[in-house]
Amino acid sequence: MALPVAVQLYSVRDDLTNDCAGTLKKVKDMGYDYVEFAGLWGKTAEEVKKLLDDAGLKAVSAHVPYDAFMADLDKTLADYKLLGCEFVSIPWLDAKVAPGGEDFGTIVDSILKIGKAAKAVGLTLLYHNHDFEFRKVGDAYGLDVLYDTIPAEFLATQIDTCWVKVAGLNPAEYVRKYKGRAPVVHLKDFIMGDKVGDKLYELIEGEGADDDGKGDFDFRPLGQGLQNIPEILEASLYSGAKYVVVEQDQSSTCPPLEAVKASRDYLKSLGW
Repeated sequence: MALPVAVQLYSVRDDLTNDCAGTLKKVKDMGYDYVEFAGLWGKTAEEVKKLLDDAGLKAVSAHVPYDAFMADLDKTLADYKLLGCEFVSIPWLDAKVAPGGEDFGTIVDSILKIGKAAKAVGLTLLYHNHDFEFRKVGDAYGLDVLYDTIPAEFLATQIDTCWVKVAGLNPAEYVRKYKGRAPVVHLKDFIMGDKVGDKLYELIEGEGADDDGKGDFDFRPLGQGLQNIPEILEASLYSGAKYVVVEQDQSSTCPPLEAVKASRDYLKSLGW
């Protein structure tokens, strides 16, 4: 048994900027039937829906900044509903309002409001983690505090397995921990040496890798890094996930389109 595979379009963001329609068709040709958004490239939801339909792609979910939700919650949800999304995800929170941050209490009601509004229109709100949510808040990880604070009916997980491992946990075990609350799992591979400091999320900006991609930290296509992808896939099935999403934040060893194709080919080799 295999789950549907989507690609987070942030992975090919520059290609989309240069040729949106052509890039979406290339993604489809690689074997991706589903996509996850990270912005709409300055286009309306109606324009993007036509591009998806023309390419033969379906939208699964979207990363939507917290501020965008708060600026116009009803319009934002309506747009992603029109695009066919089942899920909308807060991709990160500023350190001050993240669990363990001094202002975390001020944001809880807002997240709950977003989750309730999403549910009312048939969407499910997710939260997408990085590594910094694994700071301890008392005896618990900050990410667990977030999920313990917001009821499951209004907030589900979107576990980014790369950052779970970077934080020192077993990604498959963490996915299994949220059985029944892990509908969308992010698949991401990487390499990491022993010289990386505490502020690992800053590496998403490329500061951790040398120009040749052989630095202490670098993203890789699936199957080319440290992750035990088959174990994560098994955990996703066990936990009741509906989709897995390929994401590669940066690509230093080959062009981004080649990287996401390599990830798709690897999953195909595993029967996915």
